[in-house]
Amino acid sequence: MLQHLLEAGLRQTMKHLVRPMLHPAVPVRLQRSLVRQAYRTSKPPRGCRFEQDAIAGIPVTRSSFGPNTRGVVLYLHGGGYIIGSSSTHRGLTGHLAKSTGCQIITPDYRLAPEHPFPAALDDAEAVYTTLLEQGYKPEQIAVAGDSAGGGLSVALAMRLRDRHLPLPSSLTVFSPWVDLSQQQLYSPECEPVLQARWTEKSAQSYSAGETLTNPLISPVFGDLTDLPPLLIQVGSEEILLNDAQRLAAVAQRDNVPTTLEVFNSLWHVFQVHSGQLDRATEALEDAGAHIKRHLAA
Repeated sequence: MLQHLLEAGLRQTMKHLVRPMLHPAVPVRLQRSLVRQAYRTSKPPRGCRFEQDAIAGIPVTRSSFGPNTRGVVLYLHGGGYIIGSSSTHRGLTGHLAKSTGCQIITPDYRLAPEHPFPAALDDAEAVYTTLLEQGYKPEQIAVAGDSAGGGLSVALAMRLRDRHLPLPSSLTVFSPWVDLSQQQLYSPECEPVLQARWTEKSAQSYSAGETLTNPLISPVFGDLTDLPPLLIQVGSEEILLNDAQRLAAVAQRDNVPTTLEVFNSLWHVFQVHSGQLDRATEALEDAGAHIKRHLAA
């Protein structure tokens, strides 16, 4: 009963506090400030450690919980490519550090509109390849991300493959945004977080005139052959449900080992409520199990 009430309360909080700020009329700088405040309710587990660093000249946050014996997860945060940071996602990455036993490395990749495509992808690739240069084997690295960061995770793997670079051990994406052309947005009865007008403007800011069906912008239009095992988690109450389902279908078409988990009555990137909402905590535990399963021992 308490979890049911908590879920209802969180849904209303997202609907009345978060969704209104994700509106195309709100200036991007103000959105960035407001989202920093909103994410303060997403708490990392007690005992989680955070360290500021730079990799390939890109600021990163390293999140750790307990001894790091499993490897690293390169985590690409969401925010429509225009907002969000490694700081806003400390709650999520802290719980992911706990569930994986890995150090989570979250880059502050450059954001649009100041830095449109391919800046975010270039930064993600630079951090990944530098980790390889620092001595990590590809089988010791996993890549994960949420929303735009989920799409960016898949795009990164595609670019690495096309450049004949070693691929990470696995991909994990939460509510991935993988079709910026918005050709098949889902229409849920309730969408507590996203507005299609906001995602449309974000897509225009990021693409800056590049075709939205470019697979490195919208991976659902690409060839996913030879990508590592993929876990997709998505809520049923979000306009990106079809994105997740279509990504799974394309990955399965291209023989990528794929698991799609749809969480009924939950919303966009509900995993930020890990540690509060049991179903969010369990989802991150599932994600942690997927990541650990494919990392080198």
